[in-house]
Amino acid sequence: MSPHLKNLPRHVAIIMDGNGRWARARGMPHIEGHRRGAESVREIVRVSGELGIDYLTLYAFSTENWNRPRAEVSGLMRLLDFFLKQEVAELNKNNVRLTAIGRLHELPLRAQRQLEKSIDALKKNTGLTLVLALSYGARAEVVDAVRSICREVKSGRLDGSHVDEKVISQHLYTRSIPDPDLLIRTSGEMRVSNFLLWQISYAEIYVTETLWPDFRRAEYLKALADYGGRNRRFGRISPSEVA
Repeated sequence: MSPHLKNLPRHVAIIMDGNGRWARARGMPHIEGHRRGAESVREIVRVSGELGIDYLTLYAFSTENWNRPRAEVSGLMRLLDFFLKQEVAELNKNNVRLTAIGRLHELPLRAQRQLEKSIDALKKNTGLTLVLALSYGARAEVVDAVRSICREVKSGRLDGSHVDEKVISQHLYTRSIPDPDLLIRTSGEMRVSNFLLWQISYAEIYVTETLWPDFRRAEYLKALADYGGRNRRFGRISPSEVA
C-alpha cells in the first residue's frame, strides 16, 4: 500500500464519464473512446485489488444509455461481451469476484449468458468484488424495490407498517453490498446521473476533470488520498467542533 494513503474506503463507486469526448477530441468514433475506457477499467480494478479495497462499483451502462444511437449501443454490447470473456482469466488471477446490478434482463441474450458465465467462473474468489451496473438507473431500482415490497405486503409476507429504511435497502439491487464510501466522477461533470441515489446518501464525492480513458493509477491514488484526508461525520458533530 502507498505510504501516502490512509483510511481507505471499503467501497468505491465510479461514474466513468468522458469516453465520447476523449474520442471526439482525437477525431475517432465514440466506440474507440469506450475501448480505451476499458483499459482504464482493467487498471483501476487491478489497483483496487492491490490496495485491499473490498468493493468497486462501475457505472458501465445506464437505463438512459439505451437512447443512444443504435450503432453505438450495439458496439457497447459487443464490447461488454468481449470484456467479460477477455478479462475472466485476469480477474481470476487477481482473486476478483464479479457481480452485476440493474435490469439485467434488458441486456441482449448473448451478453446475459456471458455475464452469468463470468460471474459463475469467479464466484469462489475472495478478494475485490467488482460490481458492474448494467442497464442500471437508480429511479428504476427504487421502482423495482417498491413493486417487490408491494407484492410482499399484498401476499401477507410483510406488514406494511413495518416498512422502514432497512426493508427498502433489503429490496434494492445492492441488498448484499455495503453502501459506497467514495463516489468518483470523471470528466468534471457536477451531477450523479441517476446512480445509486439511495446508497450514496453519505458517500464522499470526488470529481476530476480527467476523462475516463485517461483515468489511471496516479489519478485514482489522488482521489483515494483526498478521501483519506476527509472527516466523515454522518450528520454528527466531530469532537474537535464541540465547545
